[in-house]
Amino acid sequence: MSLSLGSTLASRSPQVIGVKYSGQHLLKLTSFFEEIGNAFDFNGYPVILYQKNLFTMKLLSRTFLKNLLETRSPSGFEASGQQLWIDYVKPFADKVEVDSYGNVFATLHAQAATAPKVLFAGHMDEIGMMVSYISEEGFLYFKGIGGIDTSLVRGQRVIIEGQHGPVPGVTGLLAIHLQESDDRKKVPSLHEMYIDIGASSRKESEKLVRIGDPVTYTVGYEELAGGCFTARGCDNRIGAWAAAEAFCLVAKNRKNLKASVVAVSTIQEENGLYGALMAGYTIHPDVALVVDVTHATDIPSCSKPKHGDVRLGKGPVVSIGSTNHPRVNERLRAVARNKKIALQVEINPRWTGTDADAIFCQKGGIPTVSIGVPNRYMHSPVEMIHFSDLQETAELLAAFALSLKENDRFKMILEKD
Repeated sequence: MSLSLGSTLASRSPQVIGVKYSGQHLLKLTSFFEEIGNAFDFNGYPVILYQKNLFTMKLLSRTFLKNLLETRSPSGFEASGQQLWIDYVKPFADKVEVDSYGNVFATLHAQAATAPKVLFAGHMDEIGMMVSYISEEGFLYFKGIGGIDTSLVRGQRVIIEGQHGPVPGVTGLLAIHLQESDDRKKVPSLHEMYIDIGASSRKESEKLVRIGDPVTYTVGYEELAGGCFTARGCDNRIGAWAAAEAFCLVAKNRKNLKASVVAVSTIQEENGLYGALMAGYTIHPDVALVVDVTHATDIPSCSKPKHGDVRLGKGPVVSIGSTNHPRVNERLRAVARNKKIALQVEINPRWTGTDADAIFCQKGGIPTVSIGVPNRYMHSPVEMIHFSDLQETAELLAAFALSLKENDRFKMILEKD
C-alpha cells in the first residue's frame, strides 16, 4: 500500500489524495484515518474534498470507483474487475463466493432464519471487441462485444489483452485527404475496420496477440466540472460499485439490520443478461434491487418528449412498469423521502433492458426494481456520471435494506381481507 498525504495534513488544503489498496489493507487504512482526527472524517468515514467540484466522497470509495473504471473487463473477461470487487467487500462480508462463470456474491446473514433476503445487483462487464482475424500484413480484425457504436470505433487508441500482457494499438482509418467525398458520409461495418499494433506481418503480430483476445478503448477516468466524472465503462462498473458500496454501508450499521443482504457483481449483461440469470436462480431473494445506468436526456440532441426527462445531479432514477414491482417501488419512495434523497422517474412499458429483466422471472417471480444512475453518452468512451447520483444510489439501497422487518414481503395483494 502506498499513501501519499504530502502537505495535506499540515495545510488541510482540498486536494486529491492518491491511495492504492488491497483487501488486507482496507481496514488498516480506515483505522489510520480515524487516528489522524476529524479533518478527514464525514459520518464516520475518511473523505476527500475535490477542489474543482466541491463534492465529498469517502476516500476508499472514490479510489475503488476509479480503480474499477480503469480496469478492463469486457463481457466474458471480467476477472480483473471481479477481483477488485472481492477485495473491497470481503472485509465486511460473512461470506464471499464465486460461481462457475465468475459472478461474485457477498453475503451478510441475518440472525433470524425467517428474515427476508434482499439482493443488490450490478454488472461488472463493459462493451468491447474481440480479435477475429490477423492479416498477412499484421493488422487485426475484430468483432464487437455488446452494443458497439460503429461510428465511434475509428481513430481510437485501444488495448488488446495479449497472451503475454497488454498490447497497445490504434483503430486505423483512411486519412480524410484520401477519402472520396461520398465515403466521408459512410460508417464502415466492423469487419471493414482494423487495429494496427505496429507489427509488419502476421507472424510478428501472433507473437503478441491471438484470435479471441479481448480489446477495449484506452480512455480512463477523469473528473470534470460540476461534480461529474467521465470514463469508459461506466455502463456498468458504477452499478457494481453501488452494489458493493451499499453492502458496506449496511455492514457498518449491522446492529440495525433485520434482513439478509446479498450483493452480486454479475457477468455478461452486455451479451444477454447471462450472469443475472444465474444469480437470480442461485440466490432467489425475497426482493432484488438492480443498479444500472440509464440515459440522461439533458443534452441538446435528445428529445425529451420521446425519451423522457432525466438529468445529471438530480438523483437516482426509479423505473415504473413491466419488470418493476409496484410495492417495492412504494417502499423505495418512502425510504427516499425519509432519507431526503431526491428521485427521478422513468417508464419501462415492456422491459428495462437491465439485469432486472433476468432476475424478476426466476422461480415463480422475484419482486424487483431497476434503479438507474443517469449517464450521458452511453456506450461511448466518454460516458459521464454525477458523483451525487451515484453516492445517493448506494445510500438508497442501504437504507432500503435497513428498513426491512422480519415479516416484510412484497407479494401483490389483489383482494381485500
